Amino acid sequence: MTDRPTGRTATEPAAGGRTPTSRTGYLQAAAAFAVCMAGTTLPTPLYGLYQEQIGFSELTVTVVFAIYAFGVIGVLLLVGNVSDTVGRRPVLLCGLALAAGSAVAFLAEQGLPLLCVGRLLSGLSAGLFTGTATAYILELAPPGRRARAGFVATAANMGGLGCGPLLSGLLAEYAAHPLTLPFVVHLVLLAASFTVTWFLPETVPDARPLRTARPRRPTLPPEVRGVFVPAGIAAFAGFALLGVFTSVTPAFLAQSLGIHNHAVVGLIVFVAFFSSTLGQLLVPRLGTARAIPLGCLVLIAGLALLALSLARTTLPPLVLSAVVGGIGQGMGLRGAVGEVAAAAPAEHRGGALSALFVVAYFGISIPVIGVGLLSEPLGLADAGLVFTACMAVLAAASGAYLLHRARTRS
Repeated sequence: MTDRPTGRTATEPAAGGRTPTSRTGYLQAAAAFAVCMAGTTLPTPLYGLYQEQIGFSELTVTVVFAIYAFGVIGVLLLVGNVSDTVGRRPVLLCGLALAAGSAVAFLAEQGLPLLCVGRLLSGLSAGLFTGTATAYILELAPPGRRARAGFVATAANMGGLGCGPLLSGLLAEYAAHPLTLPFVVHLVLLAASFTVTWFLPETVPDARPLRTARPRRPTLPPEVRGVFVPAGIAAFAGFALLGVFTSVTPAFLAQSLGIHNHAVVGLIVFVAFFSSTLGQLLVPRLGTARAIPLGCLVLIAGLALLALSLARTTLPPLVLSAVVGGIGQGMGLRGAVGEVAAAAPAEHRGGALSALFVVAYFGISIPVIGVGLLSEPLGLADAGLVFTACMAVLAAASGAYLLHRARTRS
C-alpha cells in the first residue's frame, strides 16, 4: 500500500548489478509469507460455528471457500507478474494490507456478505504473495543458500497454510470468543510482518513506482513451456487434495464421524500441510525432475486412503491420507516450483511462478465446488469418492507424461 521513495540500499541492485542479499533477509521474507498464508486457512475450523450462527448449507461452505481461490486466480492473472517491474517489496506490503482487511471483515462479520468479503480479500492477498514471495525469497538468499531458499519458500507457503487452522482451532476450542480472538492474533502478526517487510531490500533492478503498475497476464517464456504442463497438472491435483481437506473435512468429521472438537479439525488439516513440508525435504535427494512423478505416485496413495475413509466412515485412514497425500503434494509442488523457477529467465520468474500457481489454485476451487454440488444429491461421502477418482486420474496422467518424457530424452 505504499510506493514511498527509497534510497539505493532499498530499491537498487548492489554494486556490479548483483541482487542484494543478507544472511537472514530471505528468512524474514519467508516469515511474512507464512503469516499471510496462515490467514487464508484461519477460518477452516470455524465454518461449523458460522453455519450455526448464519445458517447455510455445505454447498455454501464450498462456495465461500472457493471465493478465496477465485480471488487468488484473479490477482495472478491480472497482476501476477507486476512485481517483475515494480519490485517485490511493494507488492508484498499491499498483500499484507489486504490480509489485514480480511481479518477486519471477519471481525465485523454480521452475516454471509462480510464472510464472502473476508474470503475475497484473503484471496487477493494470497494472490499477491504466492508468486512474488517465492521469487523474493529465492533472490534474497545468499548464493550458497539458494537451494535451501527453494525449500524455505515452499515450506513457508505450506507451513503457513497449516498453522492457520491449527491456531484458530486451538483458540476456538480452548479460549473465549472463538470467532474473534483468532483474527485479533492474526492482525498482530500481520503488523509485525509489515514492519519486517518494510525494511527488507528490493531485489528488482530499476524497479518502477507502484503507481505505475498495470494489469498484465502472466507470460510463459519459451524456456518454461516444456515443463509447465506436467508441473501444472501435478500442482492442480495436489492443491485439490488440500482444498478438500480445508473445506470439506470439518463437515465430514462433524456429520459422519461425530467429531465436533475444533482443535481436532485444525490439527488434521495442519497435519496435511505439515506433511507437505516434509515431502519437500525429500526433493533435494531426488532432484526436481524425479520429484514430480514420484510425488504424483504418493499423492495417488493418499487419495486412495481418503477414499477408504469416506467409504468406511472411519478416522484412521483420514489421518493417514493427510500424511501420505500431504507428502506427495509437497514433493510435487517443490519439484514443480524448482523446475519452473530454474527454466524461467530472471526477468520473467515472478510471472512464470504466478502462472504455475494459477493452475494450482484452480485445483483448490473447481474440484471443491464440484464436491459441494455433488454432496446435495449424492451425500458428502460419495461426492468425495468421485473427487478422489478424478484427482487420481490427473495425478497418474502427469506422472506418466513425465516418465515418458524422461525416457524419450535419455
